[in-house]
Amino acid sequence: MEEKLSLMCNNCNKPLVMAKADFSYMGKTFHTDVLRCPSCKKVCILPSLAEGKMAEVEILLEDK
Repeated sequence: MEEKLSLMCNNCNKPLVMAKADFSYMGKTFHTDVLRCPSCKKVCILPSLAEGKMAEVEILLEDK
């Protein structure tokens, strides 16, 4: 039997859930699903997102 681990909010001690979040950079806004606390709404940016999709958007916007 496989056990599923979930990340917890350090502030609220509640499990993080996937939710849409808005990000702004250089006057542009983009949306993506991230882990977010359902109570305080703080988000958890995993390294795979920061080094992947967010890095790609950063490069595209800086090249313009």
